[in-house]
Amino acid sequence: NNSYIDLLNLLQSKLELPCGATIKNRIAKSAMTERIADPGNVVSKKHLNLYSRWAESECGLLISGNIIVDNYNLEGAGNIVLNKKNFYEQANRLRELTKVAKSNQTHFWAQLSHAGRQTPYQINKTPMAPSSVQLKIPGRRYGVPKEMSVEDIKNTINQFVQSAKLAQEVGFTGIQLHSAHGYLLSQFLSPNTNRRKDEWGGSLENRSRLLIEIIRQCRAHLGVQYPISVKLNSSDFQKGGFSDAESFKVAELLNDENIDLLEISGGTYEQAKFLGYDKLSIDPKANVLLKRSAVAREAYFLSYAEKISSQLSLPLMVTGGFRTAEGMNTALSSVCSMVGIARPLCSDPLAVKKLFLREIESLPVFEDKLSIGKKWLSISSPVTIIKALNALSIISWYYVQLRRMGNGLDPDVNIRSLHALFINEKLDRKSTNIFKKLLNNENI
Repeated sequence: NNSYIDLLNLLQSKLELPCGATIKNRIAKSAMTERIADPGNVVSKKHLNLYSRWAESECGLLISGNIIVDNYNLEGAGNIVLNKKNFYEQANRLRELTKVAKSNQTHFWAQLSHAGRQTPYQINKTPMAPSSVQLKIPGRRYGVPKEMSVEDIKNTINQFVQSAKLAQEVGFTGIQLHSAHGYLLSQFLSPNTNRRKDEWGGSLENRSRLLIEIIRQCRAHLGVQYPISVKLNSSDFQKGGFSDAESFKVAELLNDENIDLLEISGGTYEQAKFLGYDKLSIDPKANVLLKRSAVAREAYFLSYAEKISSQLSLPLMVTGGFRTAEGMNTALSSVCSMVGIARPLCSDPLAVKKLFLREIESLPVFEDKLSIGKKWLSISSPVTIIKALNALSIISWYYVQLRRMGNGLDPDVNIRSLHALFINEKLDRKSTNIFKKLLNNENI
């Protein structure tokens, strides 16, 4: 009908960014970590397979998973690392990847990231962080981080800038600086993880200094016409952490830096709101949607975006929970310039295209095939561990689908979540062992 066509017209309208670049429509594939790199943390054939699928999705923008700027502070052993150390080994592969991803007049941005204290123990026993505050979550092991020196901080700035320049060189059409979900840049923003007393800690201005300095230096090297975006937490959702009030002030600072797109998300590994869960321990079925109006409730972080949108001139992107054209249209009409889609594109890489063609009315949502038993959930002593296992199983389900597409296969929605956890853990252990072996040879 005509009203539905109007909804699709808005979703398919072009977006011109402050830098002058134009994105063909208002839907982005938000970043999802892939962990499918070849040994040496370089682009693999699996990346080419995966992004050739997503290039057909009709998303106007594809944002890569974590592209790490530091060889020893990774989110996972299968991450791509992009710096001068391995650039010449993978330069041609990177160019091929960007060519594939951009094949449908799609923007392809590199999400540049540094894991900081979220580097797994098996990869680095003493990862870098603003302060020595260890990450602790059920079923995962992280080392006690080393507090970064001022020299370490300045080196990290240089790493981000170097990676940004290389990303531009190989054909990425923009970059996103990952300052959300508990990664290093958001660790600096949070008073829970940044307990420094120098110019890089204390006041919000000091805690924001690293992010702002990286933006300024990237802009100086990349030029005024190259898209620079930031992914920012609306809140850490933790007592004493980075609050929505502080996030609003940082967003105002980013507005003054003339970035091209601000993606709103929230939470950390300890409070995984960006996945729709609390502490990786809430039953996913009970907390997929936040309590909002019938239409706008789809987006987990829409209420925060509503508060800040009238105060900012930069384009906003909200990611998390969008499923229908009506819900996305409501957000675009009142709050943001783009909407981000992630997990539905693991279930069906062509879901957005099908929505545009009116072949489906809503994007796919995974229904858990093997939720942990309700009786177990009622037991008080092991409840956190059991719920964490349940949530990790759901997350693993999406990783398995992503990896299947990397292997040239279609998603298999009949895989059970607990089985997906076993598959995913096995593959992660394999890539970690390869990483450790190469690291040991390097140290010989």
